[in-house]
Amino acid sequence: MFKSILLNISAVSSAVAVGNDTNVAVENAITTEKIPIMELALQGGWVMLVLLALLILAVYISVERYLALSNALKDDSSQFMNNIRNYIHKGDIEGARALSKSTDSPIARMIDKGLSRLGRPLNDIQTAIENVGKLEVANLEKRISLVATVSSLGPMLGFLGTVTGMVTAFFDMANAGNNIDIQVLSSGIYEAMVTTVAGLIVGIIGYFLYNVLVTRINKVVFLLEARAMEFMDLLHEPA
Repeated sequence: MFKSILLNISAVSSAVAVGNDTNVAVENAITTEKIPIMELALQGGWVMLVLLALLILAVYISVERYLALSNALKDDSSQFMNNIRNYIHKGDIEGARALSKSTDSPIARMIDKGLSRLGRPLNDIQTAIENVGKLEVANLEKRISLVATVSSLGPMLGFLGTVTGMVTAFFDMANAGNNIDIQVLSSGIYEAMVTTVAGLIVGIIGYFLYNVLVTRINKVVFLLEARAMEFMDLLHEPA
């Protein structure tokens, strides 16, 4: 009797062990299976190529403009304005202009315009400085609107891919007749879902980059206004 009990316990243990091994194998198969990103991207069709081109364009413009804005925000304008003040106090206007011409920055070009207008009414000098400042800001803002366009166009193209993918799925369904299965519909559904995700990703990245650039431009505008006011205050100082 005890022998039969031991045999039953052994059989149950073996079954449990086999069941555990099977469960482990299934779990390993599930965990090791990954989503083929590249294969899914290829399923998106021509819309994915357009989205990729837009993303590259937005990143390129953002990096180029960010470097230009960083150069405009270099924290050496205080020393530059101190040197201009020293030249003006000495009455050496030509030295001040030479310094501003040799300095490659929006602030230097703005101050040089003000120095070239010395002798005229202060309102004329201030107007000249403000006009140069506006031109410098416009120059720094060029092509940034394209980044905003990418942030808006990305989701729209993704939605277009969604529509074309669903059209493809229904077209395949209509041609399949009674032989409809998931393989028939998969290409259209892949195109619809993948382009939606890709369009949202491009839109989010473009929106983020655009806002970073706008923040930097606002800092440049504030700095230009502060230096213009400092220069006008310098001209109001008693000789």
